[in-house]
Amino acid sequence: MDSELNQSHYCTRNSSSSCLERSGSREVDVIFYTCAAVISLLTVCGNLLVIISVSHFKQLHTPANLLILSLAVSDFLVGFFVIPFHFIQMIESCWIFGLTLCKCFAFFSVQLPVLSIQNVTLIAVDRYFALNNPFLYFKTVSLNVMLLSTSLLWTISILYTFAVFYTGGVAFNTSCLRKCYILVAGDWPMADLILMFVLPCSIIIFLYVQVFVIVRKHATAIRKAKKQEITENTRHTTDALTSERKAAKALCTLVFVFLACLIPLYIYLLAAARSSTFYNVIDYFITLFYLNSSVNPIIYAFSYSWFKKTIKLILTCQIFNADSSLKSSFE
Repeated sequence: MDSELNQSHYCTRNSSSSCLERSGSREVDVIFYTCAAVISLLTVCGNLLVIISVSHFKQLHTPANLLILSLAVSDFLVGFFVIPFHFIQMIESCWIFGLTLCKCFAFFSVQLPVLSIQNVTLIAVDRYFALNNPFLYFKTVSLNVMLLSTSLLWTISILYTFAVFYTGGVAFNTSCLRKCYILVAGDWPMADLILMFVLPCSIIIFLYVQVFVIVRKHATAIRKAKKQEITENTRHTTDALTSERKAAKALCTLVFVFLACLIPLYIYLLAAARSSTFYNVIDYFITLFYLNSSVNPIIYAFSYSWFKKTIKLILTCQIFNADSSLKSSFE
C-alpha cells in the first residue's frame, strides 16, 4: 500500500473526494456525542477503579484477581482509544482522521477483542480448575504462574494481530470510505472464526456447564455441613466452598454477558458478510460488543463486596494514607 496516500482519499468534509454529507442536524449530533462521551467515560473510569483496586490493595493480589486485572486493563484501553473513534465514525458521515490513525484504530480494534476473548477463556479454565481440584489449584497456581499466563495472553494477542495485518490477511480500501474498515481476506476469516469464536466459546460453555454442576455439589455439601455439628475444620472448609461459589457465580455472570455481546456479532458476520447492507448494520453489533467493556465494572460492583469497599477508599482518597495498601478489602 502506498504510504504516501493523500489524505483526501479518506472521507473528509469539504473535500472534492469526500462522501456525501449526512442529513442529520447538529442538535442530534450533540445528543449522540454526549451519549458517546458518557459511555466512554464510564468505561474508562469504571475499569480504572478496578485496576487501582486490584493493583493497590495487597489483599486482592490473588491469581484469580490478576485475571480480572488483565481484563480490566483491556477494557480500559477499549474505552480510552477504541470506543471514542468508533462512535465518532458512526456519528459523522465518514472517517475524518486519515490513514495512519485508521491503521492504528484498526489494529487495536482487532487486538483488544482478541485479548478479551482469551482473558475470558482463561477465567473459565481458572474457575473450573479452582472448583474441581482446589487443593491442587492452590498448590500450583501462584501469582507468578498467573502473571506469566496473562503476559503470554497479551503477547499472543499482539502477535496474532500482527499476523493478520502483515501476512496479507488485511487490506484497506483506499477509495473514499464511509468508515475506517479493514477488509479481511484469504484464509483469515475462517481462521478467525475458528480460533477466536468457535474454539474459545466451546471451551467457555463446556467448562461453565461443569462449573454449575460443581457449584451445586458444593451447595449440597454446605447445607449438610450446616445441619451437622460444625467443627473448626468443617467451618474452614465451608467458608472456602462458599467463597469459591460466590466467585464462580460472579464470573459466570461476567462470562454470560460477554457471550451475549460476542455471539450476535459473529452470527451476523456469518449470515450477512456478503450483504450489501453489511457495513451499514455491522456498527451496531460492534457497539454491542464494545459495550461489554462498560458493563464489566458494573458486574464487579454488584458481585464483589471488596470492589464496593475499595471504591469508597479510592473516592475518599484514603488510598493516599500510609499503609492503605494493607487495609482489609472485605467487609
